[in-house]
Amino acid sequence: MEALGLDRVALIHFNITQWRAWAPGLADDSAWADWAAAPYLPSAAEAQPDVSFLPAMQRRRLSPLARMVFSVAWPLAGARAPLPLLFVSRHGETPRTYAILADLARGEPLSPTQFSLSVHNAIIGLWSILRGDTSEMSALAGEGDGLEHAALEAAALLAEGAPAVLLVVAEESPAPAYGPWIDDVPFSHALALLLEPGDAWRLSLEAASGAEPHPRWPPALELLHCLHGQGAGFRHSWKNRAWTWQRKP
Repeated sequence: MEALGLDRVALIHFNITQWRAWAPGLADDSAWADWAAAPYLPSAAEAQPDVSFLPAMQRRRLSPLARMVFSVAWPLAGARAPLPLLFVSRHGETPRTYAILADLARGEPLSPTQFSLSVHNAIIGLWSILRGDTSEMSALAGEGDGLEHAALEAAALLAEGAPAVLLVVAEESPAPAYGPWIDDVPFSHALALLLEPGDAWRLSLEAASGAEPHPRWPPALELLHCLHGQGAGFRHSWKNRAWTWQRKP
């Protein structure tokens, strides 16, 4: 991994050996392949990802966002030995926090359980407990390019000798009250990536050259587009940073 700096291009590389994604109406690889061929906004109908692999008592503690994370990450972890986990979400448990604030506004008592599960690292805490995994884990909130920052951290872990890193990015559609401020979640979605050492994928960072067009979809969905064979990469700019994802031919 080359040293980082915005005065010149910085580059990391890795293999994406497995991935899994979920969104309402897009629960399997075939559905995502169809979406990647002709992206669209899926139905906003209430849908819950499958977490039937967990006991009912444990499932009840999971928010919709946590369910998305577990549904995509658990199958990739499978029976593997413990491995580092990076969870990234710009908005995190915003719907759960909004519900807590609504209860307070109505003068209702605050639920300690709901509050404890609303913090940004609650999901990785639940993951560690339910899997009995004490590996290094981080919860990131990296604004518009959180996925790329998580990839940088994953590359550092791989460079330090980790045989694999599980990276999960997830966003839940916000409460309507947040509509004027949160415009980067077209629909609820989660993507889990199993990263291993290699150079099949390269991610470079350079200073953005003025105003650059933004991709139509958030980076996780743009990456899914590529993973299903629709293009060899994409460019994503955020503030003064320009990121280029490129798959080796």
